[in-house]
Amino acid sequence: MLDRRRSVWHAIDEPRPVSGRRARVLDTMAVGFSAWWLFVECAMLPPARHGPASQPIGGRFFTERLLQRNNRRCGDAGFQQLNTGRPRRPKRRREPSVAGWRELDCLAPENPNPARRTEPFAGGDFLQPTDIRNPDYFHKVVDCQWACPAHTPVPEYIRLIAAGRYSDAYMVNWQSNVFPGILGRTCDRPCEPACRRGRVEEQQLEKPEPVAICRLKRVAADYKDDIRDRLPKPAARSNGRRIACVGAGPSSLTVARDLAPLGYQVTVFDRDVRAGGMIRSQIPRFRLPEEVIDEETGYILSLGVEFRRGVEISSMKSLLAEGYDAVFVGTGAPRGRDLDIPGRQEAAANIRVGIEWLSSVSFGHVEKIGRRVIVLGGGNTAMDCCRTARRLGGDDVKVIVRSGYEEMKASPWEKEDAIHEGIPILNFLVPKAFLHDNGRLTGMSFEKVRAEYDARGRRNLVPTGEADTIVECDDVLIAVGQENAFPWIETDAGIDFDRWGMPVLDQVTLQSTEPRVFFGGDAALGPKNIIWAVAHGHEAAVSIDRFLNGEDVRERPAPGVNLVSQKMGIHEWSYDNEVAPEARNKVPWRDINRALRDIKVEVELGFDAETAFKEAQRCLNCDVQTVFNTQQCIECDACVDICPTDCITFTANGEEADLRTRLRAPSQNAGQALYVSTDLKTGRVMVKDEDVCLHCGLCAERCPTGAWDMHKFLLTMTHAGPGCRNPQRKAA
Repeated sequence: MLDRRRSVWHAIDEPRPVSGRRARVLDTMAVGFSAWWLFVECAMLPPARHGPASQPIGGRFFTERLLQRNNRRCGDAGFQQLNTGRPRRPKRRREPSVAGWRELDCLAPENPNPARRTEPFAGGDFLQPTDIRNPDYFHKVVDCQWACPAHTPVPEYIRLIAAGRYSDAYMVNWQSNVFPGILGRTCDRPCEPACRRGRVEEQQLEKPEPVAICRLKRVAADYKDDIRDRLPKPAARSNGRRIACVGAGPSSLTVARDLAPLGYQVTVFDRDVRAGGMIRSQIPRFRLPEEVIDEETGYILSLGVEFRRGVEISSMKSLLAEGYDAVFVGTGAPRGRDLDIPGRQEAAANIRVGIEWLSSVSFGHVEKIGRRVIVLGGGNTAMDCCRTARRLGGDDVKVIVRSGYEEMKASPWEKEDAIHEGIPILNFLVPKAFLHDNGRLTGMSFEKVRAEYDARGRRNLVPTGEADTIVECDDVLIAVGQENAFPWIETDAGIDFDRWGMPVLDQVTLQSTEPRVFFGGDAALGPKNIIWAVAHGHEAAVSIDRFLNGEDVRERPAPGVNLVSQKMGIHEWSYDNEVAPEARNKVPWRDINRALRDIKVEVELGFDAETAFKEAQRCLNCDVQTVFNTQQCIECDACVDICPTDCITFTANGEEADLRTRLRAPSQNAGQALYVSTDLKTGRVMVKDEDVCLHCGLCAERCPTGAWDMHKFLLTMTHAGPGCRNPQRKAA
């Protein structure tokens, strides 16, 4: 049980056996081998699901073909006799096994050579055996964590939420993504399109849906206890090194969080009086309440970070002259792009750049807008602008985009939210001019276009030849992109910029041509989102820590890896592997009439505890890996028979392209490696398609020799500190 008085990376691992559809072996020593074998072959099968021919079981379908194979081994009568009349056990909560954040050696028993590559590759006519000791192999199998820029261990915190351990789940998030409450409301969710749940349901459901990973993150933040005593403590003494962070946005605050507890004197400068950067200035309060920002930025500032509020840095040379050992630039992309078309200057009084207007609204400088509003642009900023305008008096708000609906850069849920609030999105209209009457804006004219694609799939917008479209309006908000601006960095400061005005950086270390200066977030590689800014902050902090300790910043630390068997008995594991059949749960909304009357009323209400539990049960536990031991395999094909997705094949080795076509279910995703064993006694190899595996554990439950086992894979990125530096040799 996790000691709540200690931080999650000092957790104590005490797994509890949780049984879903396990065979009950009471005393195998008291029975003969033949009787035990009969039990394995028959009673160990999962409870029969005698329903429709293709009844969905949480993303996989137990078809009649699978039932027939089961019954062929045990006999229809015997199979049903074993499973009918036995009440199905109630599903228990997942009880995660949270290991400490420590690095363990994870050796593959059949693969003693550590130099072998993780990714199978064509060597002669055969694929080489998979080396599961390389952290990247199973990391890539955990699709959600692989897709997350900060590599948050998603299944780990989802199991904690299912167990009602919200504070523990919050701390797992805080360690990697720093802002769980903020990101749980605003993250761009790169993890969800990668979610295995959505992928395995693609051919089975009309609208496959991933697990609501982002909204479960918010659950951890909403239901946690007071976690302040679990945060790192301010350093007892300084190490004498001074760090300046320019900007108080997510990347700078991540750098401060990683470095301040190590003894660095971190000073954060921002022209605004409250920390948060674009989190505070550009995200509307109806999406992200101010108290959430205050809470999570406050956690960081309480670590001994000096915050110089209301201070705008005007000279990089002057800042370096103050004796800072390193400078981190996290100023974001503060300048919105304008639209220079006829009428722009004449009607300027009612035309605003989107991000500047959102900042004015956020700080209370703007409280109303005209009744008819046009928002130009198809990104998330445009969605925030149109929804904000609806709350400030805009009764007739339209979003007008030059591209098609599907090609808009806004997240799908952002577009859906705008449409839900009665805001139409008009596509394939290119702005031509602002119309005005003696300087008073009256509308805009647009040229109609259509999309045409060349042989390489590149899009061209071609005029349709129709008459221009005139849209009347009182105000226009321009949200067609953002740009970086560094007027305060002198040309002779030693920092090179490319032709687009972006700093020339090492893409891995984020170090500029001035070795003491590092960049991150939108200021580094252009506008992205909060989770990317956090990832940049972690990487820059590692670079700064290594740089100031005289080490090569290009040498990056390996992640911490924990690969531990979940076996508790012959066929008992310490996690619940039953797949829930529920569809994705919808996040409840506040009544739209009330939401549109008050710009500070949060629209999404978040999951309650019961709904959060149901949604957490949809997770397929992709971090609990199937590990194969060649020496124990007797090639009985029991795992092949029981696998609901036909992802296991025993076949002759060969070239990868050919082997993928010879699997029981041909492997179509070449981006996901195949799990290939060493040669078996018959000369065949076991090949498993990781792309479609459900991690259900049926292969391990069915295997009579224990050749398959379920191992929980926990990968944690190594942040700044002793773990990221080269080991120091002790003097003899």
